[in-house]
Amino acid sequence: MKKILLIADTHSYVEPRLLKYISACDEIWHAGDIGEVSVANTFEQLKPFRAVYGNIDSAAIRVRFPENLIFECEGIKIVMTHIGGYPDKFPTRIKQLLVSEQPNLFICGHSHILKVAYDKAYQVLCMNPGACGVHGFHIVKTALRFNIHEAKIEQLEVIELGKRAGEG
Repeated sequence: MKKILLIADTHSYVEPRLLKYISACDEIWHAGDIGEVSVANTFEQLKPFRAVYGNIDSAAIRVRFPENLIFECEGIKIVMTHIGGYPDKFPTRIKQLLVSEQPNLFICGHSHILKVAYDKAYQVLCMNPGACGVHGFHIVKTALRFNIHEAKIEQLEVIELGKRAGEG
């Protein structure tokens, strides 16, 4: 069994409240817009870290992390990218990726909107953890936590990390 903390859109900020969730997970997955290299370094020092680059990420981040990350974890095939869209509204690039890779789990970020939905057309669970940084239009910083055990995703939880800076 693997305990996963899924985050996105840190935009160069490490939310201090994430630390207690990081200590309880086995791996951190980041769906892009990491920001500063120091953010990736911080996460890598704490736990095994998988990430993709996002549209705000510099060349230094893009050299270290791919646009698409395709991997398997505990019998689940995962495709992770930053700009992925939503079920019924996937861009052509994502549709092609879902057809060619046939993942069980599709992860993206970018929208700053937390969403978990199953896409029947591609038979894939889609997750977007929202944003846990302080830049963007989101009001509440969010992340997702779940376990992968015997090819099943279990105990999926939404983590709310407080209001973004500047929000009441």
